[in-house]
Amino acid sequence: MNEEIRAPELRVIGEDGKQVGLLDRSTALAKAREVELDLIEIAPGAKPPVAKIADLGKYIYQEEKKKKAGARKSKGGEVKEIRLSPFIAENDYNTRLERVKEFLKEKNKVKLTVVFKGRQMGSRGFGYDLLGKTIKDLGETIHVDMEPKFIGRHLIMTISPVTKSAKPKEEVEVKEKETK
Repeated sequence: MNEEIRAPELRVIGEDGKQVGLLDRSTALAKAREVELDLIEIAPGAKPPVAKIADLGKYIYQEEKKKKAGARKSKGGEVKEIRLSPFIAENDYNTRLERVKEFLKEKNKVKLTVVFKGRQMGSRGFGYDLLGKTIKDLGETIHVDMEPKFIGRHLIMTISPVTKSAKPKEEVEVKEKETK
């Protein structure tokens, strides 16, 4: 800013946001002092560098505000996990389903994990049935990112909220895969 700018010639933007033109450094500094503001170099890599006549404190505040707004917009997309049992009670299922709906409203992906213990591995079909019921209950509001598949003792499926660009699949059938 001000005397720290080393470029001999600058493209200057006025305090109103309109372009003043190409000026040498001393003329640009004089214009900034006339209106009792600072000369701030905003694009040092440009040819010629771009400088703006503005209040430094206000300029820094506005830049921080833009960064925070950008961070808020890009936040969505975390992956949340909900764990289920293949023989889950109806009330527990409904509670978890409500939680899934909350995550989807917040634009998060949801990883549904059905955890099998001990002898439950012999009843894998119940896990597929449970995930099929979940898809049916959530209806058109979701998009299935990853079809249900077994990883060890866990049956895993990933879903995300439907956006304008990603349309829901016509009909996702959850079928038990052949195991040998």
